[in-house]
Amino acid sequence: MDFDLTEQQRDIQAGVRDLARSFPPEYWAERDDRGEFPWKFYDAFAAAGWLGIAVPEEYGGGGLGVLDAALLLEEVAASGAGMNGCSTMHLTIFGLNVLARHGSEELRRSVLPHAATGELHVCFGVTEPDAGTDTTRISTVARRDGDDYVIDGRKIWITKAGDAQKMILLARTTPRDEAARPTDGLSVFLADVDRRAMDIRPIPKMGRNAVASNEIFIDGLRVPVSARIGEEGEGFRYLLDGLNPERILLAHEALGLGRAALDAATRYAKDRVVFDRPIGQNQGIAFPLAEALTRLDAARLMARQAAWRYDQGLACGREANMAKWLCADAGFQAADRAVQTLGGMGYAREYHVERYFREARLLRLAPVSQEMVLNYVAQHVMGLPRSY
Repeated sequence: MDFDLTEQQRDIQAGVRDLARSFPPEYWAERDDRGEFPWKFYDAFAAAGWLGIAVPEEYGGGGLGVLDAALLLEEVAASGAGMNGCSTMHLTIFGLNVLARHGSEELRRSVLPHAATGELHVCFGVTEPDAGTDTTRISTVARRDGDDYVIDGRKIWITKAGDAQKMILLARTTPRDEAARPTDGLSVFLADVDRRAMDIRPIPKMGRNAVASNEIFIDGLRVPVSARIGEEGEGFRYLLDGLNPERILLAHEALGLGRAALDAATRYAKDRVVFDRPIGQNQGIAFPLAEALTRLDAARLMARQAAWRYDQGLACGREANMAKWLCADAGFQAADRAVQTLGGMGYAREYHVERYFREARLLRLAPVSQEMVLNYVAQHVMGLPRSY
């Protein structure tokens, strides 16, 4: 296996790294503290053409693969932007995959070119408070009314909903107990974010506060039949197309976040002098940091393999899930060791590692928990009986 990146991929890393690092950690600390969307950062990446890296070329994008997009997001996270930076563009890169693959030509041309330039924001409305990981039990309902659907329901943890103009929205068009299988009867829509029919409420949370997560109450939202993505009742199958790339991208974001934390800790360990010697000279400091780097490098290999397999059109469910688990674990451990290395100052906002720690913790929960990844591996890879 050839582990070398192409010249184009190295150029992507270098270009993204230079642009992302022009926004210092203080910029991100301020946005996180104020709960302000990082518009200056977002606009800079939009102007540079990075937002459309994976959008097909015929719709104004770069037409590149998941590995290229993953390299972009890893460098964004590693710059110190962390999840606050990645989440501004993450959904544009992977969330529109459902539309690009299954939407009508009219829908694709109305959305993808504008999303690629950054002028159109799209959020992803799937998760519900009473369904959680069991997507088949969502209660949001879409009923046909002439040339429209009327949608009622509730969504939660919807990133960027307050800043988006469109939402890729999952709803039931056939009751679960009337469908042949629990996964049948779900449909996907490209809906307007209409404040007349949506009550959008930001959720106060631990970290990644520059990009809001929202609870949404939907009451009488009218969506044209022409805005349905693909066939009625096939929405669950369409969503599956986005699961593996989402896990691969989040895995690389976790790697970048771990790199940012480890870089900060290493600098501090070299500069901080106690008992007339830099603390990095002590094995109690050096060994945990060396272990964190080793785990990050090992996790990167699985993430790269998963991305390569996806781009080659090969099955990659095993690799994508394992990459997400390994990278989330390695990134969190690196952030935890960074806080420990700085001691009391690791708990202070001045050095930023506490922010990396808070954001790294998120990646062990989203987009799928570590436990659910292990359920997947046990059942679908090892052939063990389903446990849930």
